[in-house]
Parts: sequence; structure tokens; C-alpha cells
Amino acid sequence: MIYGYARVSTKEQETKGYSLKDQEKDLISERCIKIYKDGFTGIKTDRPQFKKLLSVLNAGDTLVVTKLDRFARSVIDGTKIVQDLIEKDVKINILNMGYLDNTPASKLTRTIFFAFAEFEREMIIERTQAGKAIAKEKQGFCEGRPPKYTDHQINSALDLLKNNSYTEVERMTKISKSTLTRAMRKRKNK
Repeated sequence: MIYGYARVSTKEQETKGYSLKDQEKDLISERCIKIYKDGFTGIKTDRPQFKKLLSVLNAGDTLVVTKLDRFARSVIDGTKIVQDLIEKDVKINILNMGYLDNTPASKLTRTIFFAFAEFEREMIIERTQAGKAIAKEKQGFCEGRPPKYTDHQINSALDLLKNNSYTEVERMTKISKSTLTRAMRKRKNK
């Protein structure tokens, strides 16, 4: 049986040629019968569909992945998974590399590719943290998502609560009860 695995870790990947649909198309062209898909970062080993896939692979099966970094983003995890599959007599076909096996050349190649994938991931984290540090220095920085409603909208909705119930105000303003409750609590604590 030929199985495929596709993974995206960011919304950006969905638009830059790494989409699940693009990967799935490549896997179908490789005659994959069943394709498992995840939307999790490669550093996480608790990817549900990947776990499910690993549990169904048997000796003689083939696992097809479009790129090695879809498989894992750390040398240790990637090497262990590949080694376990090879010992289980599962063939591993990485479309941009070829088949992985226990030859010294294959071990070296996958170790180098996993090392680059891990390095790339760590560089992304480093750049993200540097960007956050710079942003925090700017006046008015607020970590997290920007507020959905302006202070004026919230205050107007809270004023409506003087003569209306939370449910009525929610219906009139489209601001959820939980948001109104938090804002009211905040107003009372001032």
C-alpha cells in the first residue's frame, strides 16, 4: 500500500506553493492510495494524522512525502522516525530527494537535510523574537491580536446596558456577552 503525508504549519504556506492541495496533488501523482494531512508545525510530534499514519504502516508499505521538512523539523525526531520505519521494512520516498534507506549516503543526506530544517526553524523563531523585542519598544505596543472593537464602541454598548439586557445589547451591537461582561468588570474596577 502507498500512503502519502502532507503538512502545512502556517497560513502563509497555504499560499506559497506548499498548500495541502498542492502536496496532495503531488502525492496522488505518485499513486498514493490514502493521504493523511496535518496543519501543525513540524516540531510537534503529537500531530494526530501523522500518528494515525504511523500506526497503520506495515512491512512492504511505502510512505511518500513531498519534502523532508514536511516529515519532521528536528534531526533527532526525524532520524528516529525514519530509522523506526526502515526497521519496520517501510519504504520512504521523499519526492525531492528519493528513497531513504540505511546506506551511509542516505543516512548522511537525511541528517544534513534534517539539520537544515531544524536550523531554518530555529532561525524563524529567532527572527520572530527579535521582531517582538523591537515592537515592544514602540509606544502603544500591545501583544496579541488588536482589539476587535474600539473603546468608543465598547463604552456605547456598556451605556446601553443601563436600559437593556446583555442579550439585547449583544443583538443590537454584535458584541458578545462575554466581551461586554469583561468590559463591564474592567469599568467597575477603575
